[in-house]
Amino acid sequence: MRIIAGEAGSLKLLVPPSITRPTTDRVREAVFSSLGNRLIEADVVDLFAGSGSLGLESLSRGARSAVFVDNNSASEKTIEANLMSSRLKGGKFIRRDALSYLSSVPEAHFDIIFADPPYARDEETTALLSAILDHEKLVKALKPDGLLVLETFAKAPVPDNPLWSSLKEKVYGKTRVSYLSPNS
Repeated sequence: MRIIAGEAGSLKLLVPPSITRPTTDRVREAVFSSLGNRLIEADVVDLFAGSGSLGLESLSRGARSAVFVDNNSASEKTIEANLMSSRLKGGKFIRRDALSYLSSVPEAHFDIIFADPPYARDEETTALLSAILDHEKLVKALKPDGLLVLETFAKAPVPDNPLWSSLKEKVYGKTRVSYLSPNS
C-alpha cells in the first residue's frame, strides 16, 4: 500500500499487523479522484483509521489537517510512523473509540469525514454502522457543504437514515463507497 499522489506520492505505507482491512490503492484512487479540489485546505478526520491511509492521502493532496481516530495501539504506532516517514504536516492521532470521539468534536469542524468501520457482516457490525449514521454529532461535526465518505461491505446496503442524503455510491469489488451529505 502506498500514498497515490501529491506531496508524498508513491511513499509506501506501513499497515498494522492483522487488525485492519486497509482501503486498497484502487479504491483510494477512485475516492480521491471524486473528491478533487475539495481536499485543498480541507480539515478531515479519518475514523477507524487503521493505517491512516485516507488521512495521509488527504494531507498529501493538500488538506490543511487530518485527525486520525482509532482505539488500537498498533494503529497508533503505525500512523505515527507513517506521518514521520511521509513528513506531512497537519496530522494528529487520537487514540479513542470513534463514537466517543465524535461526542467531543466542536460543531462545523470538518470538511470531510472518512469512516471505514469494520464491515457490517454480522449483527454487531451492522449495529455499529447504524450507530455511526444515527450519531447526531457526526452530522454537526461537518462544516456547511461537508461530506461523509463511508466505506462499507458491498453486499450490505447502507441503512436508510433521515440524517443523511446519499449523493452517490460506487462499488469496487467487495467495497462500497458512499458519499453522504447531511440533511438540513
